[in-house]
Amino acid sequence: MEKSTVENVRETLRRHGQGRLMAFWEQLDAAQRDGLLRQIEQLDLARIDYYVAKYVKSCVSTSLKGDFEPAPSYAPSPSDAEQERKYAQAKKSGQDLISSGKVAAFVVAGGQATRLGFDAPKGDFRISPVKNKTLFRLFAEYITAAAEKYHSVCPWYIMTSPLNHAETKLIFESNAYYGLQQEDVFMFQQGTLPNFDFDGKILLADKNTIASSPDGHGGSLKALYRSGAVDDMKRRGIEYVSYFQVDNPLINIFDPLFIGLHVLDKAEMSSKALLKTGPKERVGNFCIIDGKITVIEYSDLPDELAEKQNPDGSLLFELGSIAIHMISRGFIERLNARGDSSLPLHRAVKKIPYINDRGELVEPDEPNGVKLETFVFDALPLAANSIILQTDRSEEFAPIKNATGVDSPETSREMIIARSAAWLESAGVKVPRKPDNSPDCIIEIAPSFAIEKDDVRQNRGRIPEIKPGDTLYLS
Repeated sequence: MEKSTVENVRETLRRHGQGRLMAFWEQLDAAQRDGLLRQIEQLDLARIDYYVAKYVKSCVSTSLKGDFEPAPSYAPSPSDAEQERKYAQAKKSGQDLISSGKVAAFVVAGGQATRLGFDAPKGDFRISPVKNKTLFRLFAEYITAAAEKYHSVCPWYIMTSPLNHAETKLIFESNAYYGLQQEDVFMFQQGTLPNFDFDGKILLADKNTIASSPDGHGGSLKALYRSGAVDDMKRRGIEYVSYFQVDNPLINIFDPLFIGLHVLDKAEMSSKALLKTGPKERVGNFCIIDGKITVIEYSDLPDELAEKQNPDGSLLFELGSIAIHMISRGFIERLNARGDSSLPLHRAVKKIPYINDRGELVEPDEPNGVKLETFVFDALPLAANSIILQTDRSEEFAPIKNATGVDSPETSREMIIARSAAWLESAGVKVPRKPDNSPDCIIEIAPSFAIEKDDVRQNRGRIPEIKPGDTLYLS
């Protein structure tokens, strides 16, 4: 490598205050030097200057500006005859779109399950109560069952991260793609952003490696476009993308009602919501700001607004975001038309391992730097139109985020069993219950048996009598 080229890189870094990235250059071999230069070439230093000034060195709290009010939504069930007709029309439209191959599944799966004490991709975490299936297997079986139900092909797009891409790919290969056709599973990586110290200097993870982190679930809209996934969708005739996160085993991936309402209302990006359990539940809040549906983080909504009530005692801002969206392919293309999806960045103060000036790896005990990420819900105000459909927590939301307590594997399995019991009872099956009304049995319904409540009724004759303490697997 020419000396002048290296000096030009050094000078460019110095001008932008990032000269430390080459502090250990003389200690690197040729391959390490080439690798470091490739990483540096990927940095948009002018943009990084902007990031440092606005997000890293600045710690300005989020301010809510403009007209601000609760967001409207569709209830889980129609409230009158007119809405009943619309729901029926929407459900039929959604079923037709799935059958005609216009809808794809898209899971954001870039995280590891370290918070659960499991050092592997979160999608490989075992969660089902009887067969102990992994999240990836449950989603794959759901997609297979949906494809059979609607006599269609339902492609699956999976966004990984540099942290887990190779391992995720190996998991799918070793499980023969869980019975799916390999060509119908499109796996790609999300982008990354460098990590900074509090002075705005980019940290090194090793002498020849820039410290970086995945760019957040908002990076999915950019990654879909840059990876070729959107081109693959166009080739297949996919028009709508069902977005969900990897930690929710109760996800209803292909919901005809949600799809149909999204299309009938000419929405570009739509959302599902829950009624919050309390004013400060740790979910985003759906609001209308300047006429646009917007999600405000629970930590950014002032207490007086979070606790404000309607005359009937319900919360004024009652709708919580659960990271379930329907996204039109054309919207993704439009956001990326200028080469950048342009979502705002969010600042997170973290403990970030780094190489110090002596070339030693430091594992900090306290937060020492800033990670930047984007959130997918920040695309909602950019949509020409957007709708919200409420759903029941017990039907569709059992996230696995914590090792114990709320949103843990234990509570998720309990909710899987509870939904299975409720589905059986809706079909007239007697389910034994404990004094606290929880099921006195362990039940797992495989997607091959039912992917929605109505499917259970069709298989009623295949369900045996259930006795207290039984373990039942229906497939």
